[in-house]
Amino acid sequence: LGVPGGPGAGPAPAEQPALLAELLAELRPGRAQRYDWKSSCETWSVAFSPDGAWFAWSQGHCVVKLIPWPLPEPLLCKTSERKSRGSKAEVRSRGVAKEKTLECGQIVWGLAFSSWPAAEAEETYSTSALGLPCMILATGLNDGQIKVWEVQTGHLLFSLLGHQDVVRDLSFAPNGSLILVSASRDKTLRVWDLSRDGRSVQGWRQVQVLSGHMQWVYCCSISPDCSMLCSVAGEKSALLWSMRSYTLIRKLEGHQSSVVSCDFSPDSALLATASYDACVIVWDPYTGEQLRTLRHVPLHLELDYISEVHISSLRSVCFSPEGLYLATVADDRLLRIWALELRSPVAFAPMTNGLCCMYFPHGGFIATGTRDGHVQFWTTPRVLSSLKHLCRKALRTFLTTYQVLALPIPRKLKEFLTYRTF
Repeated sequence: LGVPGGPGAGPAPAEQPALLAELLAELRPGRAQRYDWKSSCETWSVAFSPDGAWFAWSQGHCVVKLIPWPLPEPLLCKTSERKSRGSKAEVRSRGVAKEKTLECGQIVWGLAFSSWPAAEAEETYSTSALGLPCMILATGLNDGQIKVWEVQTGHLLFSLLGHQDVVRDLSFAPNGSLILVSASRDKTLRVWDLSRDGRSVQGWRQVQVLSGHMQWVYCCSISPDCSMLCSVAGEKSALLWSMRSYTLIRKLEGHQSSVVSCDFSPDSALLATASYDACVIVWDPYTGEQLRTLRHVPLHLELDYISEVHISSLRSVCFSPEGLYLATVADDRLLRIWALELRSPVAFAPMTNGLCCMYFPHGGFIATGTRDGHVQFWTTPRVLSSLKHLCRKALRTFLTTYQVLALPIPRKLKEFLTYRTF
């Protein structure tokens, strides 16, 4: 869906009607639903691999599906349904990568793909057939374990032990270093280096334990430049950590209820946090300044079932790949897509019981997971980034806010480069 006059395309209008996102496909679990705690049918997490070649879907029942991307053409249509019976025929027809089922043995809460390993790690993680570094998938489980799988084969490589409760979220460093951060209900974050040997009893892969939260930790996100880590828990504040020293940089305070989700912009210049208070706050992580608050008020939509739903808790927030949009999932049965320049959504999609959302790495659509184990794919606004934004993104990838403010350039240019103009 195009957004005329949208971000990056020139001055944005003050008010713009929200567009309806189109449902591209819906995948449903092939197993009959069982409503007991041992199987738990919720899709708490979805993930795309950084290269966009794989999609991981925690479909409940202690199972993760690894699906080659893109989906076959027959599935890329409205309300398509994928059953386990049909998947084998589809895999044979494609003849390249095969769909895999990972039996995790526990409820799966968090998923994270690695980037391609750095050169020094290639010898440790290589496929025997090709001799190339492999991509891995980490799964955070109900019993505190983290199981690490090889994506191409679906083989379990090893388990990480240390957490004492549910591993709620996982985040790999985007630089290919195989540094993994895990967030747990045991109120800690743990930093792991998966390129290290792990043959000892406790394993040598654990680098650091980060303590500072007083409640369950819900989400963690590593900045794209790998300098910062944000974590949020059942608290009104978010914690910002240094990925170099593993020390607390600052506490971000501004929400009125528990913060449950966070994400950095692609240039690391912005941080978005979503809370049960129905607000998203966009921060400057370097200064701790609040740049914008997106308030989730009821949308005036001509949809019967939405008219009876009141605004309520947010569940997830994520930045688009070019950094011009934010997506949010809330308990009012709506996926919203926001342009950074505007204070109201530019697109929305009606969905029931949404829990998580994630942009496709190359843009164009969003995957969302629901409480009934479904995953849905929605079109998103697409726009050509302006040259100004591309320059800002390139500069902010390696310049902090303080470094920009110290440049001998006009004040208005500094305001633009530090996102003070939107």
